[in-house]
Amino acid sequence: MKDTAATADRFRGESVAPTKAANSMSLRRNILTIAVRELRAYFDSLVAYVVIGGSLLGLGIFFFLFQQGGFWQVDRASMSRMFEFMPWALAILVIPLVTMRALAEEKRSGTIELLITLPVSDADVILGKYFAALGMTAILLFTTLSYPLAMFVWPWHLGALDWGPVWAGYLGLFLFSGAGIAVGMLFSSITESQIIAFFLTAGALLFLTIIGTVVESIHGVVGDAIAFVSFQSRYMPFARGLIDTRAIVYFLSVTILCLLTAFRSLESRKWS
Repeated sequence: MKDTAATADRFRGESVAPTKAANSMSLRRNILTIAVRELRAYFDSLVAYVVIGGSLLGLGIFFFLFQQGGFWQVDRASMSRMFEFMPWALAILVIPLVTMRALAEEKRSGTIELLITLPVSDADVILGKYFAALGMTAILLFTTLSYPLAMFVWPWHLGALDWGPVWAGYLGLFLFSGAGIAVGMLFSSITESQIIAFFLTAGALLFLTIIGTVVESIHGVVGDAIAFVSFQSRYMPFARGLIDTRAIVYFLSVTILCLLTAFRSLESRKWS
């Protein structure tokens, strides 16, 4: 009898393990399917081309013309100007554009009701759309590599560029984007209007970025509190070539918190 019970327990354990593995694989497959569909939708519309083209054009104008004659007056091999410009472009234009339709348009058209009745969970929907927006932003960041490559590798050789700070800056931009997109997903989940989602996201990210510029003039507890929540203050070490683990934890925490809130907002529609 003991051997029979042990055998039954062993087979029961073996049947549970494949079920858990199958569920995990199904979750990853659902997220990937939604992410690929959403990423393709960006390129089927004008969003991807406006975001990439507008950002590269704005970056080029800022990089070469603005601020005391632009890059040609810097007199050193540095990409610091690009890393000064990109957080503002991400906060004001890129992230609001790629997240405004993520959930708001689905809710307005009623397709969100169909989507959540399919054999996918709310978490699949949120994460799939999040990774699609993050992928779109990552593609944009990748295209901006054309500037340092063109100026310091080929076809021009304007100096010996230290690539360490460049990669640190890109890591900071990626983390900034990840947290910003989560904020955009949150606002897109609470409204049915893409325009409202755009301005709420742009306003929140602009506020979280611009308050970092006043930290140096405010001292004490208030200044420390502003620096703690400011995206700009958390991002600046990366722009200087330093990898700040506290900033990594901060951006990841904001990302998780906002995605959880967006998940709760989507889930609440089932009870309304």
